Amino acid sequence: MTSTDLLPASWEPALGELWHGAMGTELRAFLAAEEAAGKVIYPPAGQRLAALSLTPLPEVRVVILGQDPYHGAGQAQGLAFSVAQGCKLPPSLRNIFKELHSDLGLPPAAHGDLSSWAQQGVLLLNNVLSVEQAKPASHAGKGWEAITDACIRAVAAGPAPCAFILWGSHAQKQADRLGLEDGRHLLLRAPHPSPLSAYHGFFGSKPFSQTNAFLQDKGRGIIDWRLPPASGGQPLLI
Repeated sequence: MTSTDLLPASWEPALGELWHGAMGTELRAFLAAEEAAGKVIYPPAGQRLAALSLTPLPEVRVVILGQDPYHGAGQAQGLAFSVAQGCKLPPSLRNIFKELHSDLGLPPAAHGDLSSWAQQGVLLLNNVLSVEQAKPASHAGKGWEAITDACIRAVAAGPAPCAFILWGSHAQKQADRLGLEDGRHLLLRAPHPSPLSAYHGFFGSKPFSQTNAFLQDKGRGIIDWRLPPASGGQPLLI
């Protein structure tokens, strides 16, 4: 990991001890060794903490939990389910946009960059924040889980109610393990948006309208789930 992977200041109180301690040091040493061995790691250095950089802890209103970064070239950008502009939409993201259209009537986006959600307080957090090219889950158990668990605990312990969108058994088990059932937060559980499970309860779950209704009721505004137009003349990849 290079010096560009710096822990954002807003997350220092919650994560600093882990990040700067033995676990964070070992994680960075592991990543440096993998890169020194010629392995391609996604997302690239400088983007692995993008979810935390784009969504400061005090501004988190929604948490969407993912599992692992995309492991194909040019896809992962440090945000769960999001891909860089110019990338073809992965099947799960395509299904998320279908549900967004069904739920709120928004037309399919022309790209898969969810940065605008993150900038509005949607923490798009994967459980593990790096992966080796073409090897899903290859960085599981290397230390990321302790850091991302601490992220979720920090949000849950904060003064403001948040919505947690839990797609699939992995995210739901994570929420159960971290004790989010305190009644203050909205927990939306549904099957994963992957083609294998989307038709078993993900479609029709209406997470976006439910989230906005909850946030508005709690005086926290709403999320504008529309994505801005593609920049730089990027082609439509829907």
